[in-house]
Amino acid sequence: MSTVFDIELLRTFHAVARLGRFRAAAEHVNKSPAAVSLHIQRLEAIAGGRLLERDNQSVTLTVLGRRLLSSTDALLAEHDRVVEEIKGKRLTGRVVLGIPDEYAAHVIRDIVPGFAASWPDVILEVKTAPSYKLRDQVARGRLDIAIYVQPAHRSRSPDVLMLTTPVWVGSPTLRLDDSCPVPLALYAEPCPYRAAMTSALEAAARKWKVVLDSGSTHVIKACVESGLAVTLIDRARVTAGMRVIDGLPLIAEHEVVLTRPNTRRASEITDLLAAALRQQFRL
Repeated sequence: MSTVFDIELLRTFHAVARLGRFRAAAEHVNKSPAAVSLHIQRLEAIAGGRLLERDNQSVTLTVLGRRLLSSTDALLAEHDRVVEEIKGKRLTGRVVLGIPDEYAAHVIRDIVPGFAASWPDVILEVKTAPSYKLRDQVARGRLDIAIYVQPAHRSRSPDVLMLTTPVWVGSPTLRLDDSCPVPLALYAEPCPYRAAMTSALEAAARKWKVVLDSGSTHVIKACVESGLAVTLIDRARVTAGMRVIDGLPLIAEHEVVLTRPNTRRASEITDLLAAALRQQFRL
């Protein structure tokens, strides 16, 4: 008998992989934690191996899990597109999406083309800005939908796409002297990682100086990899030209949030874009 993947099992698996918690995934897919565990077990039986490593705090993907996740992104998106097409929908309109600069390349390269191909009559406009500015623009109704980062809350909102652990990074050759100010490459205001860096160093009574202040993550990356400064970055986004620096204050988990204006009625276009972002967004 040929192998058949149940779409709902895959949807549950993607939620667990993205959120890193069974309970958060259960809330996201509107199922009980026991049902989520059963879905994962059934999917592992079909896949022929373990997809997740689990502990009391979180879950991580196995090699097989990473392969299944990357190879089924397009499958889920295409499934939803075909369902909508069968319903005979041809949407028109305009939607404005806000993204922090550090995630813009991924969203524009990996998610936007598929959405645009599925809904060719929808005008999609993308704007980049620091996280807290995007949050403010959504609240003011200037953006239809946005992704932003903030310190993680104890209660998990269904709007949380995933959790991330920020780490201090510098070049492999950079050596910090405790007697000298920490050289910083800062993200433009108003950014949660900028605030986390400066407040953590001040709380630890550690002196610091600004080497770079930029709204471009590419410029910040170049500054760090050249050995001029340190910065804060998602652990999943540490490059080969960086090393994680120990000895600096630990930074708490942050969460990547998908948000829309509370005062605006949800449109079908923003619902579909939100679904695409939830399914395909990765760090």
